[in-house]
Amino acid sequence: MVFSSTVFLFLFLPAILIVYFIVPKSLKNIVLLIGSLFFYAWGEPKFVLVMILSIIINYVLGIIVDINRNNKLKVKLILGFMVVVNLLILGFFKYTNFIVENINSLLNTNFANPEIPLPIGISFFTFQAMSYVIDVYRNDGKVQRNPFDLALYISLFPQLIAGPIVRYQTVAEQITKRFSNLPRILYGVRRFIIGLGKKMILANNCGFVADQIFSQNPADMTTGLAWIGIISYSLQIYFDFSAYSDMAIGLGKILGFDFLENFNYPYISKSITEFWRRWHISLSSWFRDYLYIPLGGNRRGRFNTYRNLFIVWLATGIWHGASWTFIAWGVYYGLLIMIEKLFLGKLLKSIPKPISHIYTLILVMIGWVFFRADNFSYAFSYLGTMFGFNGNGIWDIDAQFYFYQNGIILGIAIIGSTPLLMKIFEAIQSKSQTSTLSNVFLNQIGINTYIMLIFILSISYTVADTFNPFIYFRF
Repeated sequence: MVFSSTVFLFLFLPAILIVYFIVPKSLKNIVLLIGSLFFYAWGEPKFVLVMILSIIINYVLGIIVDINRNNKLKVKLILGFMVVVNLLILGFFKYTNFIVENINSLLNTNFANPEIPLPIGISFFTFQAMSYVIDVYRNDGKVQRNPFDLALYISLFPQLIAGPIVRYQTVAEQITKRFSNLPRILYGVRRFIIGLGKKMILANNCGFVADQIFSQNPADMTTGLAWIGIISYSLQIYFDFSAYSDMAIGLGKILGFDFLENFNYPYISKSITEFWRRWHISLSSWFRDYLYIPLGGNRRGRFNTYRNLFIVWLATGIWHGASWTFIAWGVYYGLLIMIEKLFLGKLLKSIPKPISHIYTLILVMIGWVFFRADNFSYAFSYLGTMFGFNGNGIWDIDAQFYFYQNGIILGIAIIGSTPLLMKIFEAIQSKSQTSTLSNVFLNQIGINTYIMLIFILSISYTVADTFNPFIYFRF
């Protein structure tokens, strides 16, 4: 089920919220658990069994870890077993096809490709399940004796399919002790509407442009058209993914959960290192705390530091998908961060901010080409066109058409990817604290009218479109 679908907005969400707020506190978790399993089963019911298997395995292993925590050797073996089992489940569904294809290509064999379908969101709920057992091992969260409460943590529908990755330590207490009041619910509704607007108004329109341009042969494009395409895709993936995170955070707030932020205006970054502190924060911090630091982080000398960085970014690329272009994308960022740490750190801080900002944006968009392309041939051809190496010139009638047809929406999206609107809202709210007139006309009427217009426009797009999958559903 998709947040931006009429089924979710007009049937599932109202129904589960009504039941959730009507039933007594003792039944709220059961209502959420049943609703979450139904939400996940809507598209492919059989894949619920995969998630239930993951829940059972990690529930049992969490208890075993807790019981044996005084036996350090035994508990580390159990922890290693947990990691292997979870990664095997993830690897079976996500990478079997990729492995068979590459074996056949490399060894000239003819093994049948099993074509195993990928359960939606398996990367997200697998990482959450692993973080539960690791947090229990580290005493960052109490072991969960109630299997239904653990099942709720792993399957909770707001963030189940595309994050943010919610760590057990973040919501361990909220599973059993949480509250909802009117200010929290109103904030959650606003946040959800903003996310819905990002998805339906900005991400989908930018995606329409990107899809049309990326469906063409890069050798036939001009440089200008290629840049319009990659700018459109850069905006699409940001608004698409941050939209889901906003909607998840908003839904969580309505239900009494506090999920951590997942994006912090990454396109205003002035280095690649800063970009990854602002983009997909839950994944970056997960790899930092559960892989980079356990490997030794930066505590064991320069060689080990860069080895650990390489491993983490290789794992990041692999996590995103079973494709060599994803792996190359992860390694690309790993190398860039290593270079910044070795040579560019002080330089990027000393040069004018616009230059470091342009440097970051160009490198990020180069990375998005690999992320978007189906193969290296297309990626390198597209990059060649972006930088004027295909001999087709800078501008033509196609580039002019796409620019005139979509320039306004792309301009709005570019402004929306900066903190400008947030600063305007903050200024309005600050002014409203000292002026009754400002509070009534700007804060109450102005902002609420803005939110309502976003909702109405988003709903009109939702009704008109039949299917609006989020990009990160495939991960």
